[in-house]
Amino acid sequence: MKIGIVGWGLEGQSAFRYFGPDNDYLIVNEAPRDDFPAQTDKIKVQFVDSPRPAGTTSNVTNLDYLKGIEDCDKIVYTPIARKNLETVFAENDPFWSKATTNQHIFFQTVKTKNIIGVTGTKGKGTTSTLIAKMLEATGKKVHFGGNVGRAVLDFVNEVKADDWVVLELANFQLYKLPFSPHIGVCLMIAPEHMDWHPDMDDYLQAKSNIFQHQTTDDIAIYLAGNTYSEQAAGTSAGIKIPYFASPGARVNESGAVVIGEEETEIIKTSDLKLLGHHNWQNVCADVTAVWQVSQDVNALKQVLASFSGLPHRLEFVREVGGVKYYDDSFGTTPETAVVALEALVQPAVLIAGGFDRGISVEPLIKELLKDRVRHVVTIGQTGNKIAEELKNKGFERITTGSQTMAQAVVAAAKAAQAGDVVLLSPAAASFDMFPNFEVRGNEFKKAVSSL
Repeated sequence: MKIGIVGWGLEGQSAFRYFGPDNDYLIVNEAPRDDFPAQTDKIKVQFVDSPRPAGTTSNVTNLDYLKGIEDCDKIVYTPIARKNLETVFAENDPFWSKATTNQHIFFQTVKTKNIIGVTGTKGKGTTSTLIAKMLEATGKKVHFGGNVGRAVLDFVNEVKADDWVVLELANFQLYKLPFSPHIGVCLMIAPEHMDWHPDMDDYLQAKSNIFQHQTTDDIAIYLAGNTYSEQAAGTSAGIKIPYFASPGARVNESGAVVIGEEETEIIKTSDLKLLGHHNWQNVCADVTAVWQVSQDVNALKQVLASFSGLPHRLEFVREVGGVKYYDDSFGTTPETAVVALEALVQPAVLIAGGFDRGISVEPLIKELLKDRVRHVVTIGQTGNKIAEELKNKGFERITTGSQTMAQAVVAAAKAAQAGDVVLLSPAAASFDMFPNFEVRGNEFKKAVSSL
């Protein structure tokens, strides 16, 4: 069999391992990489031999790298590459009958129905990680992957009928996916990836697939009060349970996470290691999901009291001269920068800016005009937009012109006073200065370590 693999990232490489060496392969990618397999009579590699535009995959205009992919017997495409394929192949083209993704294969072949999927604009990684840890603490055998953790085809054959699977599912992976997990969890949804989706309706439709194909035996868990999350859950045929509201987990007036009509207490918010009220939402999503499987309060509390978060999500880096430095490089929207600022009670010096995806920065501007923000250091394409809008509103405590993260950190350190925090929460993607948010965050940590 000749297999076409579109996209040579983690998922493409996982598909290559999954199908094994007995097949012929055509591997195509938007850009050259140094980890392509060696070309042989059984493996051919094609790519765009020119610099790729900054931004999300699937934005190249030269699609010659896809030539011949339709001649393969099976095509496995990385979901983010689908927009390129849609440009070449019409919706009714026979190509699509041969095309699939890792997620399609996983849902078609996995031996368990005990699958919990998590989506949302932000918080997916933290929430799905906590769900997996909590299930393990209750004695379940758990497999964790998807958009974080392991690629699903790397463990699908290890899963037994009684095991549990926790998947973080991004909008790309859910786009036109005809499967939904037994328990779907939808966190807060706000506009994002508008450089990939043509509009918010397309983005929301993708997110809704976490519920769209559920049956009456399945469960849809959603964030109460978030219109988009509620709309997504409305597409489910299953049992719908809100969180951050009864009967799902919520925070009561005494500052405790409780669940159910009888308000079973799980943990005091003061005992959580995760910073920020936004993480109260994530914790409540976790508790609501795991409660459908186990009501082991002690196990849940033990995990919640010890988990301090994932890298680049409000991660404490170091204290220098009485100033604490936090890496929130994963914060790629204005809304996430706002919640990061709200999570830190000290006066803040913010480093913000990055790749411009056309998203309004107004929510961030409103937060920065509050007295608690001591200074703003701007970087990247949207840095100029942020600085201009702040100046138009009379806010002058701004440093512009940093060309590197090291320069930005030095500028922030000069502006900070003992007792302050310096926060990298860019409110934008990284692609104008860095290949991804991890590199951006690591550059921040490196610069802080050098102070």
